[in-house]
Amino acid sequence: MKRTLVLGAVVLVGGFSIGVSAMRQAAQTNKVQVEKLDERLFVLRGGGGNTAVFVTADGVTVVDSKNPGWGQPILDAIKGLSTKPITLLINTHTHGDHVSGNVEFPANVDIIVQENTKANMGSMRPASFVAQPAGGPPPNIFTQHNGAGMAKRTFKDTMTVGNGADRIELHYFGRAHTNGDAMVFFPAARVLHMADVFANKGLPGMDSNNGGSGVGYVDTLTKAADFADKNNVEKIVNGHNETTTTRADLREFISYVKDFVGAVQEGKRSGKTVDQVAAAWKTPPKYAGYEATPVLVRVKADAELIFKETQ
Repeated sequence: MKRTLVLGAVVLVGGFSIGVSAMRQAAQTNKVQVEKLDERLFVLRGGGGNTAVFVTADGVTVVDSKNPGWGQPILDAIKGLSTKPITLLINTHTHGDHVSGNVEFPANVDIIVQENTKANMGSMRPASFVAQPAGGPPPNIFTQHNGAGMAKRTFKDTMTVGNGADRIELHYFGRAHTNGDAMVFFPAARVLHMADVFANKGLPGMDSNNGGSGVGYVDTLTKAADFADKNNVEKIVNGHNETTTTRADLREFISYVKDFVGAVQEGKRSGKTVDQVAAAWKTPPKYAGYEATPVLVRVKADAELIFKETQ
């Protein structure tokens, strides 16, 4: 049975420009919530994207490192799960709430990303679907830390790490949230970490600044769903959902995204503007549990990208 270990209150830290002293101060108060999915697989929630922790025979693998100031809380939580060293960190994509904690991990930890994500991490372009703070986007956290935390290895389509019960598979099914979305499969636990390609039951971010696609989103999701069916995935770790989801949830999400893309394309064909389409979008009632009215800045950014991609 799934059990949740609450390690403390979650205090969200915003922005990517936090300094070293502020990170240390944040580490004293920020705590994550730990959910056990399997005897060796855990999800750490709070402080950014959901982090997976997988304990292998040789060490600990971590998927995503959250917002600035949350690397140390991740490391602290892992100490309560295993005495083994952290050997591998996988980043699912470039956004700061999934990679900023990298700089707090030990320098000898291997870091793997999809090849497009490494290029995106080098530039750290702000997400197109998020309103930027006054004064412009925050600086590149990797530049701030003299290159610490950057990816050391990349893959293009697939990569396998470990063998037997320790096997981890990395897959890239195409452009969606960004152009470098890695999905991480743990065969022994039959768990697939999809990160922000399926962040939660709501409108996904289609980040044009980092190579994302609106028109191609459903195709990428469908490839992931077919993979999940073929490999009998039991649980899906989402980017920001408070619980895991299922393959049935994924198929419903595909239908939701397809309906949104279709509505935007129909709006363009009928002569409507992006603003008109964005203002009119409401989640269809059939999608129970989904956000009824997504944040307008996200709807508009997604609609703009779909308009550009639709001939």
